[in-house]
Amino acid sequence: MTESAHLYMANPRITVLGVNPGRPPFRIVELDGEVVGEARELVDVLEVAAQVGVVVHDVDDPDLVRWVGGDKFTWKPKEPRSTESGQPK
Repeated sequence: MTESAHLYMANPRITVLGVNPGRPPFRIVELDGEVVGEARELVDVLEVAAQVGVVVHDVDDPDLVRWVGGDKFTWKPKEPRSTESGQPK
């Protein structure tokens, strides 16, 4: 048997995309592949889901929620990496 025979790919209903550097920063929330709102914190994800009739009991359940570009604690854009000279790229 190959490894792919045991590979499980979750197809979650909710996808929370990476942080957009707005003022304040936000993350796009998708439900079944369609944009349904923006979130600036974890509570916003739960509220957006509830507005479209999806109750989230566990935000860490990969069968329900997919976190892209960070996890449930990621709400600020990543800082630019610095070079050896100390200057940002």
